[in-house]
Amino acid sequence: MNLESTVVRASNGVAIPQLGFGVYKITKEEEFRTAISEAIRIGYRHFDTAKIYGNEEALGRAIRNSQIPREQFFITSKVWNTDHGYKATRKALERTIQKLGVDYLDMYLIHFASPNYLETWKAMEELYEAGKIKVIGVANFEIQHLEHLMKHSTIPPMINQIETHPEFPQLELHNYLKEHQILHEAWAPLGQGNQTLLQHPELKKIAEQHHKTVAQVILRWHLERGVILIPKSSNPKRIKENSEIFDFSLTSGNMEKVSQLNTGKRYSMNPTGYMINPIYNRLMKLFLK
Repeated sequence: MNLESTVVRASNGVAIPQLGFGVYKITKEEEFRTAISEAIRIGYRHFDTAKIYGNEEALGRAIRNSQIPREQFFITSKVWNTDHGYKATRKALERTIQKLGVDYLDMYLIHFASPNYLETWKAMEELYEAGKIKVIGVANFEIQHLEHLMKHSTIPPMINQIETHPEFPQLELHNYLKEHQILHEAWAPLGQGNQTLLQHPELKKIAEQHHKTVAQVILRWHLERGVILIPKSSNPKRIKENSEIFDFSLTSGNMEKVSQLNTGKRYSMNPTGYMINPIYNRLMKLFLK
């Protein structure tokens, strides 16, 4: 098994590389170019961006410069809160496709369950049927959001990208997704690099047992749960290290030890209480023009 061959399949049969590369907060041009070119050289083909990240254009350019055929890549982007609604979503996808310089997206997600996401989903269903998107899904959706969406949709979401790490394994939501054949994708799979987590004594013991780093143990834990993961780094050494997780397995005892780290601690906001401020919306529309 290796980085390119380890895939999970969406409910429609589309193969998704289980280990991807996140580009959130990598915005400096030289840093971005170095990180993406190194990731591609190592073998990453699944890249996760979003309109709000401000680097769709740079990602598209890096992929073209690699001279690797487009169809070998799996590219994800997301519709931002200020573009919710049927017409706005269709326009948002066209802008994203233009910035990336591609003819279609492999995956498009609703970034948050903000107002009008049902209309957004209707547009995404049509774009999926038209072949503009291969996989459609959501991000930061809780069970109540998923229930509401599935009640009012023709095509159920194929994936949910959510904060997930050993201190916050999303047990209830993970099981719900599995039950409804919705893939679980983890953002912040390393707890946003929190040193308390990366220096945890139990994880260090497991890492020493396998001659791996704590980060590699955590990433392997995600893989063995069947979770898609998109670690982020602009450090070439870390980028390579994050890819070297296919030559070992965790024991059932290891998995149990990691499960005991669950504290319910989020490193980001709780989507349930996430409210879209009208003033914030207007400011973001101006900023993102």
